[in-house]
Amino acid sequence: MSAPGIATIPPSLKGAIQKYIRVAVEHDKRDPVIAYYCRLYAMQQAMAIDKSSPEARQYLVSLMDFLEKSKNQLKDEQAVHNEIIGQAHVENYALKLFLYADNEDRAGHFGKNVIKAFLTSSLLMDVLTTFGDLSEDIEKNRKYAKWKALYINKCIQSGETPIAGPLPEDGDGYDIPGIGFENVAGPSEPPNHMTFSTDSGLYPAPGAHAPPSTPQDPPASTQQPIPQRSPQPTPRAAVSQTVTPDWEPPPNPAGLKLTPEQFQKGIKYCKFASSAMQYEDAKTAIDNLTKALRLLTTGKE
Repeated sequence: MSAPGIATIPPSLKGAIQKYIRVAVEHDKRDPVIAYYCRLYAMQQAMAIDKSSPEARQYLVSLMDFLEKSKNQLKDEQAVHNEIIGQAHVENYALKLFLYADNEDRAGHFGKNVIKAFLTSSLLMDVLTTFGDLSEDIEKNRKYAKWKALYINKCIQSGETPIAGPLPEDGDGYDIPGIGFENVAGPSEPPNHMTFSTDSGLYPAPGAHAPPSTPQDPPASTQQPIPQRSPQPTPRAAVSQTVTPDWEPPPNPAGLKLTPEQFQKGIKYCKFASSAMQYEDAKTAIDNLTKALRLLTTGKE
């Protein structure tokens, strides 16, 4: 079963979900987790808009079927079956894109790839609402990314040179109507000679053919931990008498026995802290590391 494409979106839903379906299509091979959550968010938005018209119902049924198929195919992907890991995966990916676009913008490097990076990061921050309310920092980044994408695009279309970095001194004032992929200036694909910075692991190296809006492969820092295979039994003759074959984790220093869910929450906080440090946001990093330590030592959030 093929994924419901952009062309099949009914008119009643197109304006609301087309951009998220487009991001999903771009990520089907690059990062199936991102593709899955973009379609899930699009489906939730579509159901709130129109689930009664025949065209919308037909599209929603096909989208639901494809999501179920994707979930079964990704049965070994923790980020699809565990919302805590999934949220961390999407947030880290969005922040990586935002950081790339922000660094390029502040360096005065304006272009279609920067616009689409800002835009895509903002759309993925929309997708994060699938997991609950956004944090204050993510909400600010989302507004800023959408505003910056529109601002740079309008400057390019009018022949003006954009001003690098933020404009409103108080950090607000970014509630400007959104921008869609179809409104982004420039060709749909980057020129062959265009290269991308690979220092942050965000964009394809020269010669790669992935669109510039998103990474070809997930950044190293956003990869989810892969469960380690259980070690194969060591032949008895090779085992020293001083070695215990069955390893057990050391006891919690606070005398607590944490549940797997609590450990997953701790992982989430550590990943959020890592993303914040990449963005040089010491306050958010400290807050999340403090939450992780409190959880590990007290069992409470």
